[in-house]
Parts: sequence; C-alpha cells; structure tokens
Amino acid sequence: MKEVEFYMNENTFKERLKLFFIKNQRSSLRIRLFNFSLKLLSCFLYIIRGNIWEQILRIPFLLEIINAVPFIITIFWPVLRNLFIPVFLNCWLAKHALENMINDLHRAIQRTQSAMFNQVLILISTLLCLIFTCICGIQHLERAGNKLTLFDSLYFCIVTFSTVGFGDVTPKIWPSKLLVVIMICVALVVLPIQFEQLAYLWMERQKSGGNYSRHRAQTEKHVVLCVSSLKIDLLMDFLNEFYAHPRLQDYYVVILCPTEMDAQVRRVLQIPMWSQRVIYLQGSALKDQDLLRAKMDDAEACFILSSRCEVDRTAADHQTILRAWAVKDFAPNCPLYVQILKPENKFHIKFADHVVCEEEFKYAMLALNCICPATSTLITLLVHTSRGQESQQSSEQWQKMYGRCSGNEVFHINLEESTFFAEYEGKSFTYASFHAHKKFGVCLIGVRKEDNKNILLNPGPRYIMSSTDICFYINITKEENSAFKKQEKHRKRHESKLSYHGASRLPVHSIIASMGTVAIDLQDTGCRTSSGPTLALPSEGAKEGRRPSIAPVLEVADSSSLQACDLLSDQSEDETTPSDDEVSAGLEYAKGYPPYSPYIGSSPTFCHLLHEKVPFCCLRLDKGCQHNYYEDAKAYGFKNKLIIVAAETAGNGLYNFIVPLRAYYRPKKELNPIVLLLDNPLDDLLRCGVTFAANMVVVDKESTMSAEEDYMADAKTIVNVQTLFRLFSSLSIITELTHPANMRFMQFRAKDCYSLALSKLEKKEREKGSNLAFMFRLPFAAGRVFSISMLDTLLYQSFVKDYMISITRLLLGLDTTPGSGFLCSMKITEEDLWIRTYARLYQKLCSSTGDIPIGVYRTESQKLTTSESQISISVEEWEDTKDTREQVNYRSNHRNSTSSDQSDHPLLRRKSMQWARRLSRRVPRHSGKTAERINQQRMNLYRRSERQELAELVKNRMKHLGLSPAGYDEMNDHQNNLSYILINPSPDTRLELNDIVYLIRPDPLAYVPNTASSRKDSFCNTVGQDTREETQL
Repeated sequence: MKEVEFYMNENTFKERLKLFFIKNQRSSLRIRLFNFSLKLLSCFLYIIRGNIWEQILRIPFLLEIINAVPFIITIFWPVLRNLFIPVFLNCWLAKHALENMINDLHRAIQRTQSAMFNQVLILISTLLCLIFTCICGIQHLERAGNKLTLFDSLYFCIVTFSTVGFGDVTPKIWPSKLLVVIMICVALVVLPIQFEQLAYLWMERQKSGGNYSRHRAQTEKHVVLCVSSLKIDLLMDFLNEFYAHPRLQDYYVVILCPTEMDAQVRRVLQIPMWSQRVIYLQGSALKDQDLLRAKMDDAEACFILSSRCEVDRTAADHQTILRAWAVKDFAPNCPLYVQILKPENKFHIKFADHVVCEEEFKYAMLALNCICPATSTLITLLVHTSRGQESQQSSEQWQKMYGRCSGNEVFHINLEESTFFAEYEGKSFTYASFHAHKKFGVCLIGVRKEDNKNILLNPGPRYIMSSTDICFYINITKEENSAFKKQEKHRKRHESKLSYHGASRLPVHSIIASMGTVAIDLQDTGCRTSSGPTLALPSEGAKEGRRPSIAPVLEVADSSSLQACDLLSDQSEDETTPSDDEVSAGLEYAKGYPPYSPYIGSSPTFCHLLHEKVPFCCLRLDKGCQHNYYEDAKAYGFKNKLIIVAAETAGNGLYNFIVPLRAYYRPKKELNPIVLLLDNPLDDLLRCGVTFAANMVVVDKESTMSAEEDYMADAKTIVNVQTLFRLFSSLSIITELTHPANMRFMQFRAKDCYSLALSKLEKKEREKGSNLAFMFRLPFAAGRVFSISMLDTLLYQSFVKDYMISITRLLLGLDTTPGSGFLCSMKITEEDLWIRTYARLYQKLCSSTGDIPIGVYRTESQKLTTSESQISISVEEWEDTKDTREQVNYRSNHRNSTSSDQSDHPLLRRKSMQWARRLSRRVPRHSGKTAERINQQRMNLYRRSERQELAELVKNRMKHLGLSPAGYDEMNDHQNNLSYILINPSPDTRLELNDIVYLIRPDPLAYVPNTASSRKDSFCNTVGQDTREETQL
C-alpha cells in the first residue's frame, strides 16, 4: 500500500484552506452542519417575519384571541367560568368582515369607481363601533359603581363625543375613567384620518365630476356636450338655446371636458335653475372609461364643439375629429352633432348626423351681406329662439317692430295635419304661400316631399301641394301652440269682398289666427306681365282716388302667364348678347360648374366662369406684369364697385365667399370685382380702391383669436375697423368678431347719448333673460358686425329641428338643390310705392315673378336730439343724467374759476352759486334751447374739423402714391342713419322708400323649356369640356 501525497500551490489563502479541510475531515463536517443550521434559521426567520408576526400583530387576530382564549381556558378551569369576556368587541370584527365583503362585491361586479362609497362606509362603521364599544365598556365597568343602564351609557357617550358634557352622568371608578380617556384618544386619532380621506376623495370627485347614474340614464333622457375647454359664454348660449324648447325641459345635460371647471362656470352651475339639470364631468372623450361615466351609449345626442380660440385651428379640428371617431366607436347609435372649423377637414366626419363648418357659413354669410344687406343679422335672428317680447315697452316705434319681428322662427308641419295649409292641397305653392300669409300671417318658404329628403325653398308656381308634403314656414310661434277661433259675423260681412270671380276664385275665409293679422281686400283684375323684380305701376285701369289693382295669385300655374312672366329674361340676355364693355375688356363669361374644388365635400354651384384662365401674375393688383401695367384699382377701370376682403390668409373658405357673388342667377352687369387684401396698411387700402368700394369685409384674424384675456382677442380688429370708420366714413364695413359682446365697440362714439341709452336697454333686456340682448346694438341691427359664435345655436337647434342646417345652407347658397330657390333682394323705389303695404307686395310678387318675400331691411334717419328718456330708462337714471349735464354746463360757464379755489374757499364757492342762480332767473326761457343749439353747432364744427383733417391726410397720401383724390368724399357720412330688419312683418305694414325686401326667388332653370334647357346644358358642357383645365372663377 502506497501513501499518496497531495501537492498543490499553497501560495493563496484559499488553496491552503482547501488543503486543511481535505486533511481534517471532522472539521469539514462541523462546518457543513453549521452552514445547514444557518440556512434553516434564515428560513424560520423569514417565515416568522413575513407571515406569522404579521398575522399575530393584526388587530383582528388580537380581538379573536381576546374573545376566543377565555372560552378555551374555561373548558379546563371551571373556576374561571365567571370571568367577564368582552364579546362586544366583535363589532370591530364585523366591521372588518363588512369591508372585505364590499371589496369582493365591487370586484365581482367590476365596479371601478367605488372609492367614495367605500370611504363613507368605513367612516360610518368606525364611528358606530367606537360608540358601541364605549357604551358596552362603560355599562360593564360601572357595575361596581353607579350601575348605569344601557340607555344611560348611550346618553353619556353621545354627550361626551359631541363635546357637550352636561356632567349629569359621570364615571365613578378609575377603570371606567381610563376607558373613557382611551376611547377619546382613539377617536381623536382615528376619526380625523377618516374625515381627511373622505374630504380628499370628495374634492377629487368634485374635480372629475363623478358619474352619471346608470339608473338615471335608463329612466331619464340626457345629452352629452364634449368640449376641449368650457367658457362661460359658450355654456350659457348652449343652455339658453337648448332649454328654450318646451319638450327639452326634462332633459339632463352632461358636460364632458378634460379641464377643471373654472370659477365662473362653477358659480353658474350652482344656480338652482341649472344645478339640478347640468352635470359636469372632467374627462376625455377618447377614454372609454370617461364615456362610460357619461353613459354615452344611452345619450339622446352628443354635441362636439371645436375650440375656435386656438391659435392652430387645424389642430383644433384634429382634436374634434378624434373625439367624433371615439364617440362613434363607443356608441354607434348615438346621434352626433359636430362643429368643425375648416372646410377641408369636413370629409373626415361625414358619418355625423349634423355638421356645421364654421368657415363655410362665415364666408357665405359675409358674401351675401354684400348683396343682401344684413343677411348675417337675418340668419342670426332666425336661428335664435325668442318670444318676440324684446323692447315692447319702449317708446320708439322701430324698437317695438324690430323686437317683435325678431321672434320669428322656422317651423314645420305636415300639410294634411295643418290648419294653415290643409285647404291648399292640389294648389300651387305660391298660391298657398300668399293666402296663408294673408289669413294667418305665416310665411310659407319651402316644402319637402315624403319620399325625398331634399328641401325645396320656394319651388315656384308650378309646384302642386300634396297632402303628404312637409311645409316649412316662418312665424312667431308654431301652429301647435296657436289658438284659433271662428269669426262667423266677420266672414258674412266680408264674404263678397273676399271672393274673386272667374277661374281663380278664392275660398271664403272663416278662420282667423290669434296673432293679430288682418286680411287684406284685393281687387279683381286680370293677369299682368312682369319682367324681373321690377314692380311697375299699372298704366291704366286705376281711377283717381282708387287704389291700383294687382293681379290675383292663381290656384294652378297657367303656362301663358308663366311665359309672360319670364324669370330668365335678364340671364338669357346676358348669356346670348354680351355687352360692348365686356367685349372691349376681353371678358367672356360662361355658366357652368367650377372645374376644381378647393376641398373635399364642397357643393358644386352653377356660376359665372371665364373662358380663359387668367395668368397668376395678373392677379396681383398692386404690381404690373407683362400682360398689363396696372398698379392700382383705379387704372383697371372697373364698371362696378369693388368688394374688398381683408383677411390674414387666403384659405379654402374664401371659395364660399366668391361663389355666391358669382352665382349663375346674378346678371353679369351686377358682378362686383373682388379684391383680397392680405394686409391693410393705408397705402394698400388706397391702391386697392377703398375710396370707391361698395363694401369692405374684415375677417377675424386667426392669429389674434387667442389672447391672455379672452375678450381681448378682438382688440386689433376693432381698432383697425375704427380707424377705417374714421378715415372713410361713407364706406360700408362688414366686420367679423370672435366675441359678440365686443360689438358694442364697433363704430364707437363716446359722447353719443343714443348709443349710451341703447347700452342701458341692452342691460335691461339681459336682466329679463333675453337670448338676444345684443340685437339693439346699431351695428348688429344694420348688419355691419357679425360673430360666428352666434351660429352655434344653429347646431343646438338641429336637435329639435333637424332641417335648420339644410335650410340655412340653401339660403346662403352653400347647397344647391334642383328646383330650390335662392335668397336675393329688391329695393323699393318711388315707382313701387303705389303698392303701399307688405300684403300687396306679397301678392304682386307671387302673381308676377313667383317670388316669396320673407322680410324687410329698413333704414331711417336718426334724430340728433333724441333724449335718453325715449329709450325707456328709469326716472332716476334720467335725473342723474340731467344733473350731470347741468354740472357740465355750470363748469363750462365758469371756466375762469379753478377747482382749487372753489375747494379751498367754500364761502366763495357758495356765493358764486347763489350769484349763478340769480343770473339764471334773469335769462329768457329760450336761452337753454339756444345754448343747446350752440353746443350742437360747436360739436358739428368740431366733427367737421376733425373729418377735414383726416381728409387732408388721406388726400395727401393719395397724391404721394400717384392716385387721383377725386373719388374721395370726405363729407359723406351715414352716422345719423339707423337700419334694422323686419322678419315676416304683418300684412298691413306700410312700405317706405328705399326699403330692401328679402326674397326667395324660384330656381330660374326650373322654368326653362326643354329645348332651351338642353341647349344651355349642351353649351355649358361644351365649354366645360374645352376649358376644363383653364376655367376659373
């Protein structure tokens, strides 16, 4: 047997240690056992630390031990069976079990928003357990003292915990006193913690808005309003318009907004009128959880509004599109009402039930303002809900008429169910419209067939009314809310006067509406011819002293009468025989559809086009090119006055401004040149022909819409327009503002008493709850100022009137339906005053051209000496104004005495006042009027001097630019005129000179014979094919 020796490198400590254990086997075993014991100890400590001690130190475990161990002990030691066991402490175990049960229940039903409920439950159960423990403990411990009953213990605990402490019941022994001290300390520690958590959850809930109850969503109706930021003006416009309809009074409004509620909105929503009907939820429409909180799937509708105050309006549209997609994905059956800003983004939300594109409506309305004055005011009044009670207590007649007519709205009814229109089944549309207005004061403007979703505005005399037609009419109230009564005596008395002889015999009127309208007696005449909108006086057949007669409106259109009343005479003449001016200018027009669309979703419009495309270099008005050398508008020699558009950029929305001004139904001789002004310094204004422009449209600039103070977004626009107003007082300026409240600063005159009185009237109307308090501002009434936010109500009204957007688009020319009429206007001249009343004008238009009048734009001279008392202000306000005026006159008569002398010497001031009173007694009575006239003359002289100074500035600048100042009229001023609109006035309204009547004219193409129409279509198609790539507006 050989001995084996191990040789290895013993230089390192590790190698020497290994060699030691190899040679000493017993030491190695001890080390391994020690290591094994350490591992077991670590496992045991881990178990104790992580599980056992955690279980032992838990309060429920300790309570279980306190209540269970005594029972186990008494099993083995019967002597201890009389030991008291605090079983009442099991209430804390019950509280713990209740919390676990509620948590398990919430997990089972997947209720995620239950923190508030849990915290309230924990607080209540903790408070009950404290009181119950104290009651039982005191009652048991006091058995050795007072032997309190359970009720006495309850009384003592309530008095103690409520900090009242009457002292009639007190603990007598030290254990009960110690228990009271312990319970008070526990309450002081536990309850504040619970209340703090509850308050925190309540504040968070207030910020986020909580949930809309599922039970309420299934039993009550609600709509959801989604906005990126909620402003007080937007909220009040929505609430006032939405709840203006009687059938929506029981609806709830749930607002879903990602931002916190600001202070103003919070104050409004705390008003009892809104607090019970409006629910604010902070959340995003892109989160299904927030849409579930708002119960979007049960909502009757969802309104999605864009933030027009954003600097980047395209980004705002992108957010709106995503919200619409998210809502459609979550609730496919929920009707969507979407507001979009830019027209190029509209095609992304074609699936929405109703869409309002802001720039489309804005530019179309501004364009029609240039053709039909105050179209923006007309549309705004039609889409606002009003009872027509504004300013009915005023002493000024124009305010009464304007306020009463502003209550007219568009309503609809089925013909066979209507009292207004049922008797006109089988008769022409114009016949039904005229006689309905004559009998009931309602204005029938359009129809829709049962099997067709397209609305036809004034389809003309060839259209025959059917029993299934839906009739659209303008009236102060809808027919369902009107009262009717029979007038038998009145009918018999006027039966002979109200009947016609011959083929067109009118029915006898036996029903008169309660709106106060008057039936007009008409003469029996034959049909007369008429061309265009002119209303010529009959040459003969009317004796002196007798009212001239008007042709009756036929029940069924006669082909001969229609041929005599050529509706296309002007257009056909323009098309076939161009004028010499057009030939000399090289302008050749054709009628057709624009070959290119600036964005997807634009409605094709039949309009005037050029045969040849104008080079881009020729579009610069202020710079010459190789084709022409003109550098200002005067050099072009335009026959018609200009329309200047001052905008920040040439966006796609301008397409909707140009098309209405180039519509096919406008005669070529009336087409106005359009100048786009991207910047408006004085030099550019003069070069583009502002001195001989018909209208100047100032579009609100996008870069100024966002400001630190919301209402300051219009500051730059208002000041620039005020400068234009001072420099060019005769220029008709149409301005768009962001906030309607800022229209009071348009054409601002600080010392104009009439404007100040109108301001007080506006405040009074707002206090009365009017939705149209701003309507009496002279710039708005005249149609010189407009805010696109006024059209927000159009989207809100569509929830009740789903046809309002379609009718508004037809009126503005944004949509063209074959057979549907268009909005235009005519001016009442001296030759037309023989018609005398609005009812006779209605008959004349219906019997000749088939036009339907819907309103009157009237201009009156404003009295310079109108007092504030005529605007229905209170006597106290008038006395304050009078005292102020007397003080001003007193100061003007004593300019030599300074205020410092009067304030330093009261005696001198009192003597001077007495001397002034004695002097005033000696002055003749007419001196006050003389002084007022002198002050007025001084003011006129001051104004004239200021205007002359401004005129010299403009003329000198024109001379410097090489422009002729001959066309600048510095003295033509329209400051003393006021204009307003009468929508659907009563039949007995007298016509006045220069009244402008709004008309819905039938589609001229619907009356062109087949041969002519085919020839026209072929001509237009040929032109379109030959110049498809060269035609432009």
